[in-house]
Amino acid sequence: MLETVLDIVVDELSGTFAVVPPVVAGARLLAALVLGGVIGFEREAREKPAGLRTHMLVAIAACLFIIVSQQLSALPFGDPDALRVDPLRLIEAVTAGVAFLAAGVIFTSGGQVRNVTTGASLWLAGAIGLACGAGQMPLAALATGIVVVVLFLLRYLEGWFGRG
Repeated sequence: MLETVLDIVVDELSGTFAVVPPVVAGARLLAALVLGGVIGFEREAREKPAGLRTHMLVAIAACLFIIVSQQLSALPFGDPDALRVDPLRLIEAVTAGVAFLAAGVIFTSGGQVRNVTTGASLWLAGAIGLACGAGQMPLAALATGIVVVVLFLLRYLEGWFGRG
């Protein structure tokens, strides 16, 4: 009995990664972690409520959802002709979850809305994680670079125009 249970556990642990090999999954998760961290670092430096760790976690979670969906698409769920894998549903679910988190950091104080940029950067960290999970790390890196330029450069331009 114990041997059978042990065999089942070993099969479960060794039978994963049918679609995305472990090294590829690790690279995608690491890329999401680093790129989410780049955006989070700027928010952390500005002492915003969602900073480095939050952005890293959002990006890696979104990445993991995509990797899991790719793995799920390879599992037998009945008639192969009836199986429909719709990645847009997963993207919508991740977007809704991240939007919920982002809404939590946005608040009104003294008649002014605060932390909208941080909410938007969380949403973007989710998109970057989704891109990494789909194997689109160059696209995710490009988006991260653009976001960092926007966050840093526009802050200085706003200060120059007297809005900072």
